[in-house]
Amino acid sequence: MELVPATSRLETHLTEFTHALALPRARTLVHPGPVGPIRIEHRHANQARHFRLGLEPGRTMEDAIIEPLMLLGMQSASMTILGGKLARLLYCVAPPDPTGERVANYTRPIDAGPATLIFGNATLGKSARGAPIVHCHATFVCADGSVRGGHIVVDRSSVADAPIPVLVTSLDGIELRITQDEETHMPLMRPFAAAAEMEETSHAI
Repeated sequence: MELVPATSRLETHLTEFTHALALPRARTLVHPGPVGPIRIEHRHANQARHFRLGLEPGRTMEDAIIEPLMLLGMQSASMTILGGKLARLLYCVAPPDPTGERVANYTRPIDAGPATLIFGNATLGKSARGAPIVHCHATFVCADGSVRGGHIVVDRSSVADAPIPVLVTSLDGIELRITQDEETHMPLMRPFAAAAEMEETSHAI
């Protein structure tokens, strides 16, 4: 029996990997509007407060998130949803837009019925009119065992009979506000200086 040194086996594996067929090039999505000069918009948060929130059973995800965060004085926040059960879940996906007005567009809400959240991320910000709004994407398991994911319709999805744990990080001094984006032709949540911070800056000047 011939013994092959471990290093030889490793070198052979690396050689096979090196000569493997190249992966197909990823799709390039070209948005219909003019290319914006700033590719990543960002702002510096003055401070970040961390909280563990339990979404109240029987309430919509929207109300169960917004109301306690408003009481804590939060205007903008980033959230991690750790999983839990929803009595009803509605969601959207974003296939290609057949009209060509956008690269992709949300479908009508899909009713998944009772579902179990696996994991999700959500952002607290403001609508174009200044009202608090929650944007949430998550993966979940439907009653039939299928695993799905998408944009959660939080004002129509309700928490079941146990609190859903959520980790919250406030973004103090930042206002995340939905504005129409010229490049994508989509309403996007973008960072601005919070009103209080702008007032303080103007007094300092």
